Amino acid sequence: MASIAVLDDYQNVSQKFADWSSLRNQHSIRVFTAPFATPADAAAACAPFDIICAMRERTLFDRAMLEKLPNLKLLVTTGHRNAAIDVAAATTRGVIVSGTDAPGVATAELAMALILGLSRHLTVEAQNMREGRWQTTVGRDLMGRTLGLIGLGRLGGLMAKYAGAFGMPVIAWSQNLTPEAARQHGAERVEKAELFRRADIISIHTKLSARTTGLVGAAELALMKPDALLINTSRGPVIDEAALLAALHEGRIGGAGIDVYEPEPLPPNHRLRTAPRTLLTPHIGYVTEDTYRVFYGGTVAAIRAWLDGKPIHVLTA
Repeated sequence: MASIAVLDDYQNVSQKFADWSSLRNQHSIRVFTAPFATPADAAAACAPFDIICAMRERTLFDRAMLEKLPNLKLLVTTGHRNAAIDVAAATTRGVIVSGTDAPGVATAELAMALILGLSRHLTVEAQNMREGRWQTTVGRDLMGRTLGLIGLGRLGGLMAKYAGAFGMPVIAWSQNLTPEAARQHGAERVEKAELFRRADIISIHTKLSARTTGLVGAAELALMKPDALLINTSRGPVIDEAALLAALHEGRIGGAGIDVYEPEPLPPNHRLRTAPRTLLTPHIGYVTEDTYRVFYGGTVAAIRAWLDGKPIHVLTA
């Protein structure tokens, strides 16, 4: 009998969105619904298990963590990749790391929701209604306003399509983006500085790496229009947080819609929570029923395949 841990199931829905019965009948399953306070707590909780199911990058599995998990044989992550897992270290220890499919639309949809929410001041007006007030803000149309995309891959491509439906011109930049690839998405390829100068709304859709950490810093924020909006559903470290806070508090940009942070969960007293002109969500870009069905269904399938001696979706370093 294998012991299985399902980590970071914040909404306690993992057992609802997949059929775990075939596993539960023969193996033990424990669901963890809260994040671990420290790496030591995570290691202590995970040490007894043969199989660990990770939800995206909510728990770090670096070399130090993996060395404290003597029983671990299979680590399943939702999605095609997980930057929080040291796959090479896992492989060295004989641990198989498997992934799942990922629908890949929910994050782009949330980015559009953040754009709409900021443009129409929805948090302010919703609070007005709850507290007995009437309208106090004036919103902005999206039609005709330029959307600047940092990254024009799968998610950026969806954003370009959504922008077209709203009548928004699209400009885009990334290190490897060509004019031809941009045109395929109905976008204009521009240089980074031009994007920050021209865009009315900038949305980030790039992977976190050494070269994208701090990609949006004080210099880039200084180029933005004073009423321009910045949206980040990518990863927190892509934006220089201190520079963003300064720009918001000094009123140098119109606002920011943020779904990703460093660290996560964001501490209760973090300065971003009280920053002006912000719409903040707790990393829910991929948190939808449809995505969870794929994630948890794929997790069960990966476990069953490994138990049958035929691992699937095996990740390599």
